[in-house]
Amino acid sequence: MRGFLASSIGVTCAAALALPLTPPALAASARPAPATEAARPALLAGSPAMNPAERRAAEPYAAGSTQSLPLEPLTRTRATPSAPPTEQGLSRRAVRHFSLVGVIWDDPDAELHGRVRVRTRAAGTGTWSGWQDLETHNADHAADRGTPERASGRVRGATAPLWVGDSDGVELRVSSESGGRAAGARARTSDTRNLRAALPLPSGLRLELVDPGEADTTSLGVGGPRAADARNAESSALAEASAANVDLAPLGATEIAALSRAETEQEYRAFDAVKLTEQQRQAKPYIGPRPGIVTRRGWGANEGLRESGLRYTKKVKAAFVHHTASGNNYRCSQVPSLIRGIYRYHVKSMGWRDIGYNFLIDKCGKIYEGRAGGVAKPVLGAHTLGFNSNSMGIAVLGSYGAKKPSKSAVKAIARLTAWKLGLYRVNPKGKTYLKSAGSNLHRKGKKVRLNVISGHRDGFKTECPGRKLYGKLGSARSKAARYQGR
Repeated sequence: MRGFLASSIGVTCAAALALPLTPPALAASARPAPATEAARPALLAGSPAMNPAERRAAEPYAAGSTQSLPLEPLTRTRATPSAPPTEQGLSRRAVRHFSLVGVIWDDPDAELHGRVRVRTRAAGTGTWSGWQDLETHNADHAADRGTPERASGRVRGATAPLWVGDSDGVELRVSSESGGRAAGARARTSDTRNLRAALPLPSGLRLELVDPGEADTTSLGVGGPRAADARNAESSALAEASAANVDLAPLGATEIAALSRAETEQEYRAFDAVKLTEQQRQAKPYIGPRPGIVTRRGWGANEGLRESGLRYTKKVKAAFVHHTASGNNYRCSQVPSLIRGIYRYHVKSMGWRDIGYNFLIDKCGKIYEGRAGGVAKPVLGAHTLGFNSNSMGIAVLGSYGAKKPSKSAVKAIARLTAWKLGLYRVNPKGKTYLKSAGSNLHRKGKKVRLNVISGHRDGFKTECPGRKLYGKLGSARSKAARYQGR
C-alpha cells in the first residue's frame, strides 16, 4: 500500500502547473468571485422572487457562501424571566439566496435537547413551505475525540443539514425539550414543577444558510498579490486532490470510469494494497468490478475550503453506512449542488477539515468521492464517532427513517463495498474487530466485533442510517459478496 500511496505524491507539484484551473464545461462561463464571503443585500420582504438570471445580474457572483445569523429569544418563562430563553429563532424574513440550512452552537459536546423547525420561501415562486424538522442529534457524525481534527478549536455542535432548494426567505423555531421528557423514566419520579422545567438550549445558536454556488472551484478573485496567493493555494489543493487518484484516472478527471472484472483484477494486483504473497498474487482475487465514481472535481468541490494535506488510516476493515438526514426532496441533477452544500456546512459551519464521509450515494445510484485523499486509499474520515480508524463511511443522500431507500442506492452500496473492501481482502459478509476510540455505545479501548458492512447505529447509539436503510444492509452484504465472486 505504501507504494500506491507514494505513487501520486511525485506528480502533485507538476499537476499544479499542468492541471486546467476550471472544469472544461465551465471554462467559458466562469466569472471571478469575491475573495471573502461579503454580505450581499437581501431582497426586501415581500419583494417579487427573482429568477436565477435576474439574481446573477443584480448580485455579485459568489462561488458559494454562508449566511450565519444569530438566533433571537422568542420566549422566557414567567417565573424566571432572567433565565435563558426556552425558545429561540428568527421571525419570517427575506435573505440572500441559499439552498441548505442547519443550526450550529458553540460547544461540540453539548446536546440540543429539543426541536428545530424551519420554513423557507422558494425563490422561483415566492411560496412558503410548511414547517420542516431538522435532525438535532448529529454529534455522532464527527472526528474521534483526541484527534487533531477534533481538537482544532474550530469544531462546533450542529444539527444535520437540510436541503430546501433555491430559497430567499426563512423562519426558524428552536424549542427546548422539557426536563421531564428528556430524562424519560427518571423524570416521572419528579414533582410537577420538574416535569415542566425546560432544559437550557446550547449557547451560541446560529442559523446557517448555505448557498452551494456553482461548480467553479478556482476563481477566487482578481487583482493584487492577495488574490494571486489565494488562487495559487487553491490550485495547489486542487492538484493535490486530483493527484490522489492519478493511478485510476487522468489528472483533472471528473469521473473515474467503471472497470470490467478482468480489468479490476489487473488493477488489484498492481495496487497491492495489503502486500500480497506470491501465492496470493497467483490466486483469483475476491473483488468486485470497480464502479464508476464521480470525483471531487466532478461535483465541483472548492478545494480552497478544506484544510490542506491528506490524512490516512492504516487499512479499511469495515464500511459504516449512513444517511445524511438532509431530506429526500432533491433531484438527482441537483446532487453536485447538494454535496457542495454539505461540504461547505461541514467545513465552514461545523469546523471540520473536509467533508466527513468517504463516499456519498444518491437515490439514482450514482457514487461520489467524499473526503479528499484518493478513492482506493484508506482515507481517515469523520463519519462514525469512535470508529473512524480502519474504516470508511458511506452516506446515502436523504432521510431513511420512514422512507425506503431506492434499489439503485442499495445496489450502489453493494458495488462500492465489493470493490473497496476487495482491495483490502475483506469479505463483505464477514465480521471484523475495531478498537473503539470512545462512543456512547462502546467505551474507549474496547475491541468491538462488528459486521464488515455495518450501520452507523452499530458503533454509536443513534437512529442513523434510518430504520428503513438499516433494514437493507443484509441485502447489501449479500450482493457485495456475490459481486466479489464469493
